[in-house]
Amino acid sequence: MTDALKTDAAPESLPTPAMLALEPLDLAALLCSRVCHDVISPVGAIVNGLEVLEDEKDADMRAFALDLIKKSARTASARLQFCRLAFGAAGSAGAAIDTGDAENVARGLIGDDRTKLEWNAPRILLPKNKVKLILNMCLIAAAAIPRGGVLTVNIDSEGNAFSVTSTGVNARVAAHVPALLEGRPETGNVDAHGIQAFYTGLVARDSGLDLTLTTETEKVSLAATARATQNEAPTGESAAA
Repeated sequence: MTDALKTDAAPESLPTPAMLALEPLDLAALLCSRVCHDVISPVGAIVNGLEVLEDEKDADMRAFALDLIKKSARTASARLQFCRLAFGAAGSAGAAIDTGDAENVARGLIGDDRTKLEWNAPRILLPKNKVKLILNMCLIAAAAIPRGGVLTVNIDSEGNAFSVTSTGVNARVAAHVPALLEGRPETGNVDAHGIQAFYTGLVARDSGLDLTLTTETEKVSLAATARATQNEAPTGESAAA
């Protein structure tokens, strides 16, 4: 089964949902909610570990609490560093970002005992929105393999086309993701759970790129390529810059 964002059309009996023009303040609030969701769990674990250290006298329990604090602090740091590049205003306006930095934050967040990250890319400077797009594509691809697998990132030598592929057991994206990537959510709105996929589409269009999503047996691929024709972006998309 293959789904292509550029080519899929809604059934003739159903109207195509309108492109959603999200207000800048709403976009900012939803992205903040997403970042808070990502870091609240490890930060909460740190707090719990500190409480155990305050109350416990047992050496084993104190060692367990200290280990929990260390692991949770590393997790929180990795997530914040990733979010800084994927969502934040890293560098000044129009700044370029080293793909090596993108690889480092991606490995810190995604690479673990269950998921192997293969980063096939030259170390080059790319416009920050292209780096944001690559990292957000990584998030979608990683979410497609919750049981683990292999996530492969490919970037051409000029940085004009790139893809992220996830391979693993029952690899799939949530049903609402394709519409959010297109900026046409079926409900006509977007919440904190869907804002990351919606934002990915915003950044792609702002970068003059088309996204193509394909799904096969145990494989999900996202590819970004130069748009054939430049269309005027809907109001609010400049907020992704």
